[in-house]
Amino acid sequence: MLLRTFPGGPLKGEIRPPGDKSISHRALILGSLAHGQTHLRGLLEAEDVSRTAQCLGEMGVSIRLSGAEVIVEGRGEAGLAAPRRILEAGNSGTTLRLLMGVVAAHPFQATFAGDASLSRRPMDRVALPLRQMGARVQGEGARCSPPVTVRGGDLVGIHYEMPVASAQVKSAILLAGLRAKGRTSLKEPGLSRDHTERMLQAFGASPEWGPGFAAVIGGRPLQARHLAVPGDFSSAAFFIVGAALLEGSEVEIAEVGLNPTRTGLLDVLKEMRANFEVHQSGGKDRGGEREELVGRLVVRYAGRLRGTEIGKGLIPRVIDEIPIICIAAACAEGQSVIRGAEELRVKESDRISSMAQLLKELGADVEELPDGLVIQGAKALKRARIESHGDHRVAMAAAVAGLVSEGVEVDGAECISTSYPGFAADLARLGAQVQVTA
Repeated sequence: MLLRTFPGGPLKGEIRPPGDKSISHRALILGSLAHGQTHLRGLLEAEDVSRTAQCLGEMGVSIRLSGAEVIVEGRGEAGLAAPRRILEAGNSGTTLRLLMGVVAAHPFQATFAGDASLSRRPMDRVALPLRQMGARVQGEGARCSPPVTVRGGDLVGIHYEMPVASAQVKSAILLAGLRAKGRTSLKEPGLSRDHTERMLQAFGASPEWGPGFAAVIGGRPLQARHLAVPGDFSSAAFFIVGAALLEGSEVEIAEVGLNPTRTGLLDVLKEMRANFEVHQSGGKDRGGEREELVGRLVVRYAGRLRGTEIGKGLIPRVIDEIPIICIAAACAEGQSVIRGAEELRVKESDRISSMAQLLKELGADVEELPDGLVIQGAKALKRARIESHGDHRVAMAAAVAGLVSEGVEVDGAECISTSYPGFAADLARLGAQVQVTA
């Protein structure tokens, strides 16, 4: 699919981004492991989440649509069945890593495969702690790339010191710990997303967690829940930045998740002197009631942004937003520096290399570093034809770049469907000049 975007007027109007991808994966998984019927509203209808649903279906879970709700028939903590075929994760690293943790705690074997992109991504960070807990994990090469085979069974809780802060690795360990003997705990060198911990609490697992640590005690049964999935902040990020860059823009983003482990982009934009308002409308974060925070954002154009510096401490809170931050940096006054982001080299594409190439095609002044980028802003961006590299966030960032340059054509834009099938339509609804060719 070819996606074209062109410069035009401001972005104006209101959108509700699709359901949060991270939360959608976890809601399906925990609903499958719970006792009873879990009802989910606002679940993301996109390819990555569908992969998780399909894999769970292969393990005997019934997941069906009923009106506006997705209903998951929980099979209890020991109710999953051995799959009869290879579990296809497609392009979804979340599907593969989290379900590795689930299978590790069950007395059967499952093999996971992925598309060409996922098959290049390392799974050793998940495999190592699962092996320490007692599971057998085999993959391709020294870094355990897919296809990956997990043989689960009786696990023992461990304390694990994570070398890199990673919500996916943390989640795999905690999911395995749900059926491990004793206490499973971990320590991270930094802050990562806490959606799994919040959802474990919602389902009755009583986890312990705080900045840089989390723990569960095995054997506690999960109970089904009725849950509403908030809008995905990472999907909203493209409209947030677009409105901040285009003169005359005013965009309201409704019912978006405001989990503080996800909203580092707002800290970056505040430093860059963007104009936005945050209105929290739901969620609790006190005592034992630590639900997801939800609200609305209003973003208005307030003049040219200024360059900024993003260091390693902030990276986990902006890891999915770096591609669109690069577009903001290219349009800002002065220099922007992104460091400590080497994790981007093993995403859907090598995002450091992909964004450096994208910016160079646009005529921006960019230097690629081993762990980030140095971008000199305020240079007029030219017309370009961009390759998505099969990476949905690179493709969406390129589309926004088309609005602040002489125009962009994005090859391979079909990858956007992994997280945001309605992206082009929502961009056009806000007034952007958009063309899609199959």
